[in-house]
Amino acid sequence: MTIAFYPGSFDPMTNGHLDVLVQALNVAEKLVVAIGVHPGKPPFFSYEERAELIRQSLAEVLPQKAGDVSVVSFDGLVVDAARHSGAKILVRGLRSGTDFDYEMQMAGMNHEMAPAIQTIFLPAAAASRPITATLVRQIASMGGDVGAFVPAAVLSALNAKLNR
Repeated sequence: MTIAFYPGSFDPMTNGHLDVLVQALNVAEKLVVAIGVHPGKPPFFSYEERAELIRQSLAEVLPQKAGDVSVVSFDGLVVDAARHSGAKILVRGLRSGTDFDYEMQMAGMNHEMAPAIQTIFLPAAAASRPITATLVRQIASMGGDVGAFVPAAVLSALNAKLNR
């Protein structure tokens, strides 16, 4: 069984994240979505909230694949967490050439540390390319409508957290 590992902060999950997640399920039989937890960077949503939003978002678009996805947290090196999960594939989403340059550096370093784990790049859909979780948080916190950028469950959670 092929296990892929998709790391990120997912704070919050965006339509771009969801697009890459769905694509990853076309490549691997099982997918581990790994939420990076950094003690020096306070999150907007807790790990538990992010994990639940990922599960709800997947259930909206691919309910039949929900059993093929697990959500975990990690706080060290991505390759160590991927190895611990039994993954042979490390999934990285790309929005632009800038992402590609950065991700190529990371893929090279990860390969040196864990040659048995293959990094694959999955392009975000054209409509998702300008979306970042940081921009979604900023727009939402200033009262903007981010409904076009996030799954319905995330929009509802953002509105609840921002008391709307």
